[in-house]
Amino acid sequence: MRTTLTIDDDNAFGLKKIQKEFPERSFKEVLNDVIRNGLKANTRRQKKQERFVVKPFNLGLREGLSYDNIEELLDIVEGPFRR
Repeated sequence: MRTTLTIDDDNAFGLKKIQKEFPERSFKEVLNDVIRNGLKANTRRQKKQERFVVKPFNLGLREGLSYDNIEELLDIVEGPFRR
């Protein structure tokens, strides 16, 4: 497939640096290998990720405090000058 691709300067610099290490390979080959390796790494990483599970823990509410009046609760906990 042929397409026009705009490569950022920092990426082009990195690709040319890789190409200098393998002078027998063309820029096109280096670019395709880097893209291919990136796609493989991304696929592998997604397969290895475990689902993150939140384990809730009831911290309770201090004695004398209530959720019935949030403004009053914030004044008690954070002070009257919280705003």
